[in-house]
Amino acid sequence: MGSVPQTVLLAEDDRAIRHALERALTLEGYRVTAVADGVEALAQAHRTPPDVLVLDVMMPGIDGLQVCRVLRAEGDRTPILMLTALVETQDRIAGLDAGADDYVLKPFDVEEVFARLRALLRRTGGAGGGAPVEAPRPPVPERYLEAAGLKMDPQARRVWRDGRELELTRTEFELLELLVRNSGIVLDHSTIYDRIWGYDFGPGSKNLAVYVGYLRRKLDEPGAPQLIHTVRGVGYVLRED
Repeated sequence: MGSVPQTVLLAEDDRAIRHALERALTLEGYRVTAVADGVEALAQAHRTPPDVLVLDVMMPGIDGLQVCRVLRAEGDRTPILMLTALVETQDRIAGLDAGADDYVLKPFDVEEVFARLRALLRRTGGAGGGAPVEAPRPPVPERYLEAAGLKMDPQARRVWRDGRELELTRTEFELLELLVRNSGIVLDHSTIYDRIWGYDFGPGSKNLAVYVGYLRRKLDEPGAPQLIHTVRGVGYVLRED
């Protein structure tokens, strides 16, 4: 049976650092998926769980610490290496408390990143350093997503609230899926625009508010709590109060 390299999910919003580190890791023998923000990191981690994550602490929208908290709350124990320019002890403690396994301070030597990744992968039984493992992982099927009384089937693009199936358009479904995957986390307008439409329409646009209104009319039930909440001046969050 063939062997496969260790997989790395890299989340870094600085394009130059992201591209340089992606290239270095690839040359070292890892298979790398590189993303630019925390929302995309969570989505990718759910789609295809990596062997190890490398997360920048300070990213727009959802930062690296929030990504850690969400994954750990879901029971995901994938090792996480944080990249940070924050040098204060309390900042590193906050990251470790959020679920990170190790830290590299910016600016960093790429050899240090390699060494720390090898150490993390050894702890979890991997050889590290891009060395092959014995067999590829079986594909992980997309599981149902559940939050705040909602149940979603991303593959079939179906969604239910308390057993009642909702009829959603493509954009409505994608917006709700983004909110469900990040339940309890406030997503700012620019992050949502970028993830759903691929473009930030700017503060004057009403496009997002219109679609949130469509969703609320389909989601809300008499006597039941509202699920999508507006955080004035910031964005939206899905939670059941």
